[in-house]
Amino acid sequence: MKAPERYVCVHGHFYQPPRENPWLEAIEQQDSAAPWHDWNARITAECYAPNAAARVLDGEDRITRIVNNYSRISFNFGPTLLAWMEHHARETYRAILAADEASARRFGGHGSAMAQAYNHLIMPLANLRDKITQVRWGIADFVHRFRRKPEGMWLPETAVDTETLEVLAAEGVSFTVLAPRQAARVRKLGGKEWIDVRGGRVDPSMAYRALLPSGRSIAVFFYDGPVSQAVAFERLLANGEHFAGRLASAFDSKRAFPQMVHIATDGETYGHHHRYGEMALAWALGHIEAHGLAKLTNYGEFLERHPPTHEAEILERTSWSCAHGVERWRADCGCRAGSPHGWDQSWRKPLRHALDTLRDEIAGPYERAAERLFLDPWAARDAYIEVVLDRSPEALVRFFTTHAARALSPEEQSEALSLLELQRNAMLMYTSCGWFFDDLSGIETVQCLQYAGRVVELGEALFGRSLEGPFLEKLEKARSNLAEMGDGRRVWDRFVARARVDLPAVTAHFATSLVQDGPPSTYCYDVHVESLETYERDGAKLLLGRTRVTSRLTLASERHAFSVLHLGDHRVAGGVLQDAEGEEHEARCAEIVRAFESGDMEGAMRLLYRRCDRTIDSLDAVFRDDQRRIVERLLAPTLAEVESAQRALFERYAPLLRRLAPLRSPTPRALLVAGELVLGADLLRAAERVPPDVLSMRRLLAQAKEQDLHVDRAAVTFTLGQSLSALVERLRERATEPHLLADLDMAVEFAHRAGFSVDLWKTQNVFYRLAHTIYPEMRTRADEGDAAAYAMCLAFQSLAERLRVRLPAEAALPRLRSLRGEEIEEIP
Repeated sequence: MKAPERYVCVHGHFYQPPRENPWLEAIEQQDSAAPWHDWNARITAECYAPNAAARVLDGEDRITRIVNNYSRISFNFGPTLLAWMEHHARETYRAILAADEASARRFGGHGSAMAQAYNHLIMPLANLRDKITQVRWGIADFVHRFRRKPEGMWLPETAVDTETLEVLAAEGVSFTVLAPRQAARVRKLGGKEWIDVRGGRVDPSMAYRALLPSGRSIAVFFYDGPVSQAVAFERLLANGEHFAGRLASAFDSKRAFPQMVHIATDGETYGHHHRYGEMALAWALGHIEAHGLAKLTNYGEFLERHPPTHEAEILERTSWSCAHGVERWRADCGCRAGSPHGWDQSWRKPLRHALDTLRDEIAGPYERAAERLFLDPWAARDAYIEVVLDRSPEALVRFFTTHAARALSPEEQSEALSLLELQRNAMLMYTSCGWFFDDLSGIETVQCLQYAGRVVELGEALFGRSLEGPFLEKLEKARSNLAEMGDGRRVWDRFVARARVDLPAVTAHFATSLVQDGPPSTYCYDVHVESLETYERDGAKLLLGRTRVTSRLTLASERHAFSVLHLGDHRVAGGVLQDAEGEEHEARCAEIVRAFESGDMEGAMRLLYRRCDRTIDSLDAVFRDDQRRIVERLLAPTLAEVESAQRALFERYAPLLRRLAPLRSPTPRALLVAGELVLGADLLRAAERVPPDVLSMRRLLAQAKEQDLHVDRAAVTFTLGQSLSALVERLRERATEPHLLADLDMAVEFAHRAGFSVDLWKTQNVFYRLAHTIYPEMRTRADEGDAAAYAMCLAFQSLAERLRVRLPAEAALPRLRSLRGEEIEEIP
């Protein structure tokens, strides 16, 4: 008798909260993610990109295969994360979409990607309207990106209640995935006797049918809890063989039916939380397939092959990451991320109350205002995702043609979009990470408060009523664990009020950046310069102009006049005036120019500040990322002067340091500082060249060692890695130029010998592709006596050894064909 089939499915929940400044629709620099710009960029580098090109090593730790893990597992990506990746991590984004297509070919037409409720709010704590919109937006975003309807949907934190399942089923979702402790009882379909499985005793090896009060149903998978726990928290990913063995050991020979071992964890487990976790995953999946331990599958394929034979009922209002149901997102239940002793999370309850009250206070006014503009206010909100995904004029025309109650004037269109942006931010402010971590002042909670700040701002403008005061009365009852942060009102003043941007602020940012550093970023605004006059005297610069600033999100638009005086370095003065017209304004501008041209800078500044709606008195008028860029430029001459002075000092006394070194006599601190600054700067310059100046770097490192000088190796390592990435891009484009292979070989060899742990991920990816496309051709030509091809093969072999990549000619030809036909396609 043939044994029942065995399947393995690994699910990764890949997600980051939306991090954009809601007034700019862009992520501003997050210093805690350094050396990356922000946490999305950092985790992409540590997890999302490596899983798109995961290494499989042989017994000599050489790369034999590079595979796209996403094509072999089940996965979901948060829609807001994918929106960021589409523009900022394009290769990885394309690899994710391609993986879904590849998985459909592998798994009987069922793509492995699952949808996700849009912005990761806790569904059981949402009202029905928000639940519906979250599911519809998640589906629409999925269809937009993956070009197919989703079969399954991931629920944020797997938080579930029956109403949420009803919404999923009503929207055509076939299945979802839950934790084992979320099952209450099960029975055979059509049976009468229920089995209590609370406490995680549910059999996770099969699909279940949840029959709903409406008469609809949805399939539910309860993942294997112990194995998932071991992956996430017990270092199971330290060894791919152990990982594969643990998966295989979860099968039960007593089961007389087809069974599936499936696990679910945060996708960030594979690479971010556990370094090289993506390699363990790739190795384990390959091992399972190669040894016939089980068939890899995904939920859609398994559900088609083995429909549910049992019914399940869920435990209401439960989740995978809170032992108390969903209390983590509204109460001090004891669940936390690892805060210091003595901290509490009592701030969660007043935060939830403040946001719930704000949401409910805007619902009625929204509905009444939107009824004048839309056929159905809530249907328009559900369909607004079409505009969020495509803000082109053509998309707006389609949207209003379908949903507007009549032809809307430009002013009415702006009001309509403002109402919808109000509702979008009212959902974003519930993103679950705002409660997950341990303090009110954490960046995740601040992010949610900023979305609430946008709701307050739009609501007050649209409805003419005060929202901020009552909101802050409730928010100040939430207290931070950090004395300097105080309560919610102080956190609001520090992180929300200061982040606000209106249209005059955009003109102030634009004009101040223009006088300092050329055309700035304008984020989600269009800035049209209607006029611009520039005057210069004695190193100072005066700009007078007019702009029209238009929000791309709401189409709100204003005309401004601006005047900005730059006195050199960081000193800036000026102002912005709305709708400045007429002879009086022209006379004032002429007066400013006369004062400036006469050299009366103090008088010009007084005139600038007179009669303006928005004053400019520092670089604070510039938004954060542009501000950093300007400050770096302003500091460059100062730093160059400091370096020059230190260099003169160091070079003057360098002979003395060399004579003192053998005596082991302590070097004076002043000379150490000078030497470390100078050598560090020279090392960085040598490292950032393409190709890196390896000879200079060797000499500089030898000098530092001789004189016992310490340099910032982390900075040099990061810079060297960027240089290698740029060099390998040249190699990708001109792979048959021997000197590029030699340059890369020399740089990698130097980095290894000098102890710089350079990230070779991209370099290995490009080389692996070339090794399976260009190298076989060169080897054939070399075998035919082509001397140039022979030299190229030697260069390839040398670089392969440096990069620890096994060349395909070292394997059998049938294996080579498999690699060329399958693995190469998967590398981004």
